[in-house]
Amino acid sequence: MAAPRPSTIAFQDGTGAWTPLQAGRYNALLELWSGSGKGFASIAMSSCPELSIIIPALNEERRLPETLEKIHMYVTSKGICAEVLVVDDGSTDGTARVVDAASARFPEVRRISNPTNHGKGFAVRQGMLAACGEIVLFSDADLSTPIEEADKLIAALRQGEYDGAIGSRNLDRRLIESHQSVMREAGGMVFNRVVRLLTGLPFADTQCGFKAFRRDRARILFEQQRIIGFGFDPEILFLAGRHGLRIAEIPVRWAHDPGSKVKFLSDGLHMVGELWTIRRNAWRGHYPRREDSAPGTSG
Repeated sequence: MAAPRPSTIAFQDGTGAWTPLQAGRYNALLELWSGSGKGFASIAMSSCPELSIIIPALNEERRLPETLEKIHMYVTSKGICAEVLVVDDGSTDGTARVVDAASARFPEVRRISNPTNHGKGFAVRQGMLAACGEIVLFSDADLSTPIEEADKLIAALRQGEYDGAIGSRNLDRRLIESHQSVMREAGGMVFNRVVRLLTGLPFADTQCGFKAFRRDRARILFEQQRIIGFGFDPEILFLAGRHGLRIAEIPVRWAHDPGSKVKFLSDGLHMVGELWTIRRNAWRGHYPRREDSAPGTSG
């Protein structure tokens, strides 16, 4: 059976609507990976993995070799049938070469490439819609949360009580192995308060880049996702609430990587603006609930 076709609509980020050219390029990518028989999704479907792991990557030639090695060791030791989709989001270094070399060694590794950079949210969305595993997990390329912590998220989903499980740094801060600067940690706490205020989300940590979902239930979240930058996490969790998905927040080990690409001030301010975009999108009816969605868009 072919993978469900994702919706092809124009998206907007926190700065306004995409141009028709940008939307056309994005929709062309969705067509490529939507089960047309020519793209990645149709190839991946033949293996029907239990677990899909999505790694958004921008200029990650230095960190990816160790990351992909660790992921391979993890899925092999667990006996998990898995696919690892690295979304190369317009890298200008040797990221593509590194992923292809890993793919030659590890059959579960695949590369999805964008000719230009769009944003982390864009790359995660792209990977999530291309994935075909029963459970789909996305993780940062630096594995700031060790891949072994996936056991906790997968266990919560396999019990059947939850549709999604998100890693949290704030539920048990004793699990933080390497802290951010005092300013970054304080900024993160302020941002979480703003998230709660503007979206009503109850989570202690929306920004940990380690989240897993049951693909069949969560596909609609990524079909409706519109934010393509770092502020996409609150949006997908807000959408989860609108669609009645049950999300578990689970404390995980985490270590700050000094090579983090999040710029404290500029990205932080932009993410706050994206929270207003979420509210505006909801008011304008851009997030129709599942029962109101057009046939075929709920995954």
